[in-house]
Amino acid sequence: MAKSVDEFNKKRLRSSNITVVISIALVLFLLGLMGLILINAQKYSDYIKEQLVVNAYFDENYDAKDSVKIAKLEEETFKKVQTLAPVKRATYISREMAAKEAKASMGIDSDALFEENIFPSSIEIALKPEYVDPAKIDAAIKTIKSVPGIVDVKNNSTLMVDVYNNLNRILKWILGFSILFLVLAVVLINNSIRLKIFSKRFIIKTMQLVGAKRRFILKPFIVEAIVLGAIGSFIGLLALFGVWYYFTSQIGSAFVQENQQYFWLVVLILGVGIFITVLSTIVATWRFLKSNVDDLYYS
Repeated sequence: MAKSVDEFNKKRLRSSNITVVISIALVLFLLGLMGLILINAQKYSDYIKEQLVVNAYFDENYDAKDSVKIAKLEEETFKKVQTLAPVKRATYISREMAAKEAKASMGIDSDALFEENIFPSSIEIALKPEYVDPAKIDAAIKTIKSVPGIVDVKNNSTLMVDVYNNLNRILKWILGFSILFLVLAVVLINNSIRLKIFSKRFIIKTMQLVGAKRRFILKPFIVEAIVLGAIGSFIGLLALFGVWYYFTSQIGSAFVQENQQYFWLVVLILGVGIFITVLSTIVATWRFLKSNVDDLYYS
């Protein structure tokens, strides 16, 4: 009889542990998924911002005999522009290249409508994402204009501001959902642990009544919480990166990011899983340690 009771208790304990691990894994999987979406949304936001370029123009009026000297000055100016703090990427466009682009955009193959070199040399500049900010873009343009040799800088500031605001609005929504999922993770994992500890409330009180100290009683529960949190986090991470790999392979995009970001995401998931599990275990166990025997029947 005693053996059957022990086997029943062991099965119930295993079932309880499996339920807790699955709950932790599912919650952390959703939390990690929001983290991956946030990371990639930030990267694609920066990528789109870098496609918003400004054009810095050289003086188009000079004597043909000074062409060698002008070419050297333009080269020096181009190098200076590349070193500016707001500049992410710069591309030099000569008069010949500008003429070819103009012909291609207008669908013209001959020189009948205009001379070959009527367009000035210029530099196409992609600003760093943080300088697309409406509060910084004017200062960035002034910095580019201050470079000797640049006579004019043109950009579609209205488009830049609209794109910047829309992208930031999307990122804020994603961040908000990520925080919501973090709160849900705390609540759901805490509830799973409380139910598990609740089922052991009589064991906890019995140990306390026979003279066991609170630290002694807490220790095995904390160790078990660390193990369950780590296992649940590991399963959640395996599911997360498995689903993410399948998703990226299906759409044909690698979603290549910095390894450091993935590393910190893994650390965050592991940390959240273990920390919440341990904290919930301590709080729930301490509650029964402080309660009276009669309270156990009404908790």
